Amino acid sequence: MYDLEQAVRERAYHLWIEGGCQHGHANAHWLAAQREVLSASLSKASEQPLATNAKSPRKAAAKKKKSAV
Repeated sequence: MYDLEQAVRERAYHLWIEGGCQHGHANAHWLAAQREVLSASLSKASEQPLATNAKSPRKAAAKKKKSAV
């Protein structure tokens, strides 16, 4: 399972390094990292195709009722 918090932590650390290791900007680094990681995660999720062939439980139950009547 993908751990979002760990990904944000690692990205915030890299942002801190890229920013010259200056202290006092932890919140800004964390929020920027969070924004980047969540944005990347959402774009990756939107690229995945939805399962359209899967039968829903409601349709299967309705089909059973029709055949029983």
